[in-house]
Amino acid sequence: MRSFGNLAWNEWLKMFKKRSFFVPFAIITVFILLFAYLTQFMGGLQNVLTAPQFAEVVVAKNGLGQLLVILGIISTAGIVSKEFSGGTIKLLLIRSVSRSKILASKYTIVLLYSIVLTLYSLFVGLATGAVMFGFSGIAELSNLLAAALYHGVYMTIYVTVTFMIGTLIRSGGATIGIGMTLLMLEGLIVAMMSRYSFGKYLLFANADLSVYANGSPPFQGMTMTFSLIVLAVYMFLFLGASFVTFKKRDVA
Repeated sequence: MRSFGNLAWNEWLKMFKKRSFFVPFAIITVFILLFAYLTQFMGGLQNVLTAPQFAEVVVAKNGLGQLLVILGIISTAGIVSKEFSGGTIKLLLIRSVSRSKILASKYTIVLLYSIVLTLYSLFVGLATGAVMFGFSGIAELSNLLAAALYHGVYMTIYVTVTFMIGTLIRSGGATIGIGMTLLMLEGLIVAMMSRYSFGKYLLFANADLSVYANGSPPFQGMTMTFSLIVLAVYMFLFLGASFVTFKKRDVA
């Protein structure tokens, strides 16, 4: 366990030392402030929204949640592929730790980074909302927590898919392209498959759990439990493919 902790800490330090580490935080801050300005002075909602409601919009899929996922995809894409392209993977593999631990530490860090991005967005959203709209509606914090959990699942799914793609093809640019394409085509794919009953087993049909809060899942008969089971199966397959490939890959 100690060796795994050291590996994870080392991965976090490598990510932290990159100049690009803080770029997503700057982008999030700018977008939230701009969104708050447009909402208050151009949307005419200054007397309608509360701070928790504004923060909920920040992490919602139809709000700025998609931006967070895009940043998560970009941050995840190169964590494995750049080790191969830069030749540093050999330095990792000569250590007396298994390949599984090495890959697991990288996956843990991309999840942690995604969580940090989400928590930062919630903090900035609440702070900005409190200044612009007032911090009322304490009872709505439960809705904010639910929205954050829905977003966390959604983000985890796309981060895991991106992580798998990056492990399989070892190209950061291609991984970002594929991940972004899947994200953008998600709604179109679900709409195209809506006429087929097997469409409810698609990853994209189950990734956004917030649809259950609105009472409108994309396929009839779908439930929260059903979607969680489907997502768990996909996660198992994605991570399984990642670890099997990484363990067997020749780095010579």
